[in-house]
Amino acid sequence: MTTPAIGVDVGGTNLRVGIVAGRQVIAERRYAADFSGLCRRLPPDEALVAILQTLQESLSQALREFPEAGAVGLGFPGFVRPPNGVITQSPNLPGLRDIDLATPLQARLGLPVVVENDALAAAYGEFVLSENAPQGLIYLGLGTGVGGGLIAGGKPFPGEHGVAMEVGHVIVEPGGRPCGCGNRGCMEQYASASGVAISYREASGIALSAQQIAERSAAGDAQAIAAYAQAGDRLAQALAQILKVVDVETVLIGGGMSAAWEWMQSAFDQRLQADLIPALRGQVRVVLSQAGDQAGMLGAAALAAERLSAVA
Repeated sequence: MTTPAIGVDVGGTNLRVGIVAGRQVIAERRYAADFSGLCRRLPPDEALVAILQTLQESLSQALREFPEAGAVGLGFPGFVRPPNGVITQSPNLPGLRDIDLATPLQARLGLPVVVENDALAAAYGEFVLSENAPQGLIYLGLGTGVGGGLIAGGKPFPGEHGVAMEVGHVIVEPGGRPCGCGNRGCMEQYASASGVAISYREASGIALSAQQIAERSAAGDAQAIAAYAQAGDRLAQALAQILKVVDVETVLIGGGMSAAWEWMQSAFDQRLQADLIPALRGQVRVVLSQAGDQAGMLGAAALAAERLSAVA
C-alpha cells in the first residue's frame, strides 16, 4: 500500500492541507491564513515565526488524524531555490527573503519536508493526475498573484535559481504599476485577483474584491467587465511571449480566479492569437484545470513522496 503524504498549498490569504494517497486527496482541511497581510503588518522575523507556527499547528493536526503519513510537500508562493528549497523572495509576502521553512518544520514534525514553488507544485499535480498527460505543459495559477509552472519531459522544471516560469513578473506595461518583486508593470499587477481589484478601483473609485467584481460583471457592470477583460488581455500578452520560448501544446489555467474565466476568455483569445507567431496559431490548447484547487496539494505531496522514495 502506498504511504500517504501531506500536500500543503500556501496562498496569500488561505492555507490548504491535504492527505494524498496515490493520485487522490483523501482528506483535506482549509484554514484562513492571511500570510500576505501578516507580512505587511509585522517585521519579517516576527512574520516568519507566525507563519511557522501556523504551518506547524495545521500539519500537526493532519498527523494526529493520519499518523501514517510519511512526508510533507509544501507549495509556497515565491522564488524557491533548488535543491535546498530556500525561499529567496516572495513578492506577495513582502519582507520574506532567504528563509528556510523545511529545516525547522522537519525538526518539529519528525518528517521529511520538501518545499517547492506553489505554481510548479500545481503544474506537477495536474501532470500526475492526468491519464494521458503531455510530457510538456504550462500551468498558470490565477490568485493573489499569477504563478506559473513548467513540466518538461515529464519533470517539473524550476530553473537553476528557482525562478523559471515566474510569468506573473513578465513586464507587460513598462513603467506601470509597482510590483512586490521590485519592478513595475508586471503582468500580475493586471491579471491577478489583486490586479483586477486595482483596475476596477482606478475606473470606478470603489474598492471591491475580485469575486465581488465578478458578480458585478455578471450583472452587466461595464467597468467590472472591462477590469476582467484587461486581465485576460495582459495574461495572453505575457503567455504569447513565453510560448515563443517554451514551445508546449497544452496550457492549463487554474487558481481561484479561474472561476471568473468567462469574463476573461474573449479578450484572452483575441490577444493570444494576435501576439503568437503564425506557426503557433491554432497549435496551442488552453484549457481550465480539472484538478481545481487540489492541484497544488496533489503536486506538493507527489514531489515529497518521490523525494522520500529516492532516499529510501
